[in-house]
Amino acid sequence: MRRCAPSWMSGGDAFVRRRKCVPWATAVWRRWRGPLECRVVRSGGKDLDRAPLPSGRVRRDGGGRRPLSITDPTLLEDLRQLIEPATLGDPVRPLLWVSKSHQKLAAALRAQGHTVSPNTVRKLLHQIGYSRQANRKANDGRQHADRDAQFEPINAQVSAFQADDQPVISVDTKKKELVGNFTNKGTDYRPVGQPRRTEVHDFEKKDLGKVVPYGVYDLADNSGWVSVGITSDTAQFAVNAIRCWYERMGRERYPTASRLLITADCGGSNGARVRLWKRELQALTDETGLSITVCHYPPGTSKWNRIEHRLFCHITQNWRSKPLTSRLAVVDLIAATTTTTGLTVACELDTNTYEKGIKVTKAEMAALNLYRDTFHPEWNYTIEPRPST
Repeated sequence: MRRCAPSWMSGGDAFVRRRKCVPWATAVWRRWRGPLECRVVRSGGKDLDRAPLPSGRVRRDGGGRRPLSITDPTLLEDLRQLIEPATLGDPVRPLLWVSKSHQKLAAALRAQGHTVSPNTVRKLLHQIGYSRQANRKANDGRQHADRDAQFEPINAQVSAFQADDQPVISVDTKKKELVGNFTNKGTDYRPVGQPRRTEVHDFEKKDLGKVVPYGVYDLADNSGWVSVGITSDTAQFAVNAIRCWYERMGRERYPTASRLLITADCGGSNGARVRLWKRELQALTDETGLSITVCHYPPGTSKWNRIEHRLFCHITQNWRSKPLTSRLAVVDLIAATTTTTGLTVACELDTNTYEKGIKVTKAEMAALNLYRDTFHPEWNYTIEPRPST
């Protein structure tokens, strides 16, 4: 920063001569004048002829202390080696299985002979292109050869059914939820310093247990139905949720429907390999008289299911930071879910008991009125009503 002479020093040496009675004035004046004269002498008086500094600058380019990355040529390379992923578990590295904090990185660099502080490490990390980043879910795993090809028949079926005013639904099971005064992710407005107090440990309460929300989303009507089960997530529970949707909402919305298209994941209670799922769908077709067509999404593509980003995400947002203290609270919070695009949700508690491990024999499978498509028949099939006897 350039020094400016105080107003009482405007007289220079004359001031000192006039104020000989103030001994410290001479020392102050020489202390201010000396460095300035030295700079002028070293630069040959060129600084006096230069243009004024730009706004916000206190020294010209090239002034000041040199960065450590210049004075210490090996500093950046040593820092880069410390933060590489191969550092973890490598016995020849100085940092083994520790977090990459600024303090620990600075300590490791000092052990290698560098003079560096944690704050300097933070700046150097940005200089070499590093920043703190969270994990990102992006790897779908092994992809099926016909992964993309399966989406074409799904889209064709959906367009054909909707053009004919036939119902198209997307089904799936939402994550199981603990019932009780447990912490629910998210934030909500509360008085300052008065957060909602919840249980420290998320241990399941025997008297309340868990709930299993199974959703049915109507693509054309932008409406949803959620059956909240209290036992197990089985194929019987899944098909009963579809049955409830059709009785409560679907029959009124599609009075002339003769067919139903279901888009579902490849796994879970409505999986493509689950025999009980097909047997229960056959029972549903026999009851309603509807011809049910099922299209499964390929493995690893469950996030493309419409219900995930049209219904379930809004339910999660609606009950954020609200403990699910009772089964009734779960039903009320789901039924209160709305969006600006007109989403409406109906919800009901399913108190039936669904047993696990029900086996379906080959004879029962052979009795199904099941027709498989030529393209991936395990993913695309239609179940017709059986003729009544």
